Amino acid sequence: MRRLALISLTALALSAMPALAQELTAITGGRVLTGTSIIENGTVVIQNGRVVSVGTGAAPSGARIIDARGKVVAPGFVAVDAGLGASEISSVDGSDDLSNRANTISASFDVSYGLDPWSFTLPVARLGGITRAIVMPNHAGSGGGGLHQDDGEVEFAGAGDGGYQTPGLFAGTASVIHLAAGTDILVKPRVAMVAPFGEAGAGIAGGARGAQFVQFRETLSEVRLYARNKAAYDRAGLRDLSLSRADLEALIPVANGEMPVVVTVRRAADILQVLRLADEEGVKVILDGADEGWLVAPQIAAAGVPVLLNPIDNLPGSIETRASRMENAAALNAAGVVIAIKGNGVHRAREARYNAGNAVSHGLPFEAAIAALTVNPARIFGMGGQFGELRAGAAADVVVWSGDPLEPLSLVTAEFINGQEQSLTSRQMLLRDRYRAGGRVNGGMPVAYGN
Repeated sequence: MRRLALISLTALALSAMPALAQELTAITGGRVLTGTSIIENGTVVIQNGRVVSVGTGAAPSGARIIDARGKVVAPGFVAVDAGLGASEISSVDGSDDLSNRANTISASFDVSYGLDPWSFTLPVARLGGITRAIVMPNHAGSGGGGLHQDDGEVEFAGAGDGGYQTPGLFAGTASVIHLAAGTDILVKPRVAMVAPFGEAGAGIAGGARGAQFVQFRETLSEVRLYARNKAAYDRAGLRDLSLSRADLEALIPVANGEMPVVVTVRRAADILQVLRLADEEGVKVILDGADEGWLVAPQIAAAGVPVLLNPIDNLPGSIETRASRMENAAALNAAGVVIAIKGNGVHRAREARYNAGNAVSHGLPFEAAIAALTVNPARIFGMGGQFGELRAGAAADVVVWSGDPLEPLSLVTAEFINGQEQSLTSRQMLLRDRYRAGGRVNGGMPVAYGN
């Protein structure tokens, strides 16, 4: 009887069973990175899923002690734009819930309904110190250029089936999750809208950047018209609109300046136009990518717009990234821009700390790099003070590292999410341990061939 999958799943589930969050625990003697400061020989006390205190005092009586002498204690990292829990194998459609092609569901696409708490990607990310993530939908045109149908013809946004805009200019809404073992990882759905600009957005809108900006404005105009005239819409007394009711409803918070739009944009000229659009339309934006952001860092800072970036994007893969450079993160931070550092996709989200280390080697201050992995992502997505930093009252997302967390050889030695201690294993590690000696048990056949 072949039991490989069952054994791996069962072993992983059992090993991931958390300790009770109610236990009073003190992590003592470590170098504590709070997310906003550094405390030498610090003590972090947690109980009931929250941080009780952070400082240099002694551990409270009766607390379980975790000795962190010679180690580093930090907030759990927050992955941005990682797709964790919503995509298992990107090339297998049935396991990827980040993309949507329905023309009546674009802005209203909600990734939170596709989250999988048993995803094999979550334990791997935890081993990289990640305890929370902002899960964002993929846009059909995010790779740049137009969309391609099966017949090879380029598809541009316009009136599609039912008269609705297709493909949509919006990818859908992002969600916040935690990575603790359990059955419910959703923290908050619909924290931001996602939309591509630059080459990708132009490709969707008709081939030119100007077309997308006009269409974006017209879409907001339609949303505001609908919001003012819902009764007329209900009785078919309003002119035809290019979005479905679900999409119109989803975009009302965007049009009102309440929900931010994560805008994928890379070229400096495009960044300036997005800032102009946001100001004129009263829309909140978060820049995603901003490879040439360093060229217009003062303008981004003046607009108070945060940036999600991968600091190792330094090769001009297209004309719109011809001025990308490794010092981008440092230049944006020096100008006063709030930045968050990204990993390298779903299966390499844990590499965000490596990217932050590279940014430090190219001028970003160490403390700013830690903030870009912890407190900044939380603040950018409206969750400041709730997680991403070690402070009294915040979620007890605490990671103990063997050394500097930005050093690739450092390992997680203890990890808590919402005060629950997490397993430090993954399916890959279980498979490694099983087959490192050829997969044989006591010199016999592999377990999968047993009865």
